[in-house]
Amino acid sequence: VQLQASGGGLVQAGGSLRLSCATSGRTLNTYDMAWFRQAPGKEREFVARVSRSDGSTYYANSVKGRFTISRDNAENTVYLRVNSLKPEDTAVYYCAAGSSEYLRFTAAYWGQGTLVTVSS
Repeated sequence: VQLQASGGGLVQAGGSLRLSCATSGRTLNTYDMAWFRQAPGKEREFVARVSRSDGSTYYANSVKGRFTISRDNAENTVYLRVNSLKPEDTAVYYCAAGSSEYLRFTAAYWGQGTLVTVSS
């Protein structure tokens, strides 16, 4: 399984970005997909996930209503649309392939990360 994240950059507070995670093979048919992030000096935290079976989504409270995760099976790509960005959203964003049980996502594979920097 290969995961390639892209789309990060420098954006002003209130701005938007679309992060992409290109996957290999039948990853989207096999795994649930998620985004995590790691801010400087902090632990990696869950952001959002999308189910492989029915496309249902789940978000961390801190991003609910601002971020949208989606998948395009034809393009083998998972997206994270990030709107109304805040300086505290500054982090390296990682995509992951894995499994979900209730509200817990367990990653089996990680992408390399893409940096989002939000200026105030």
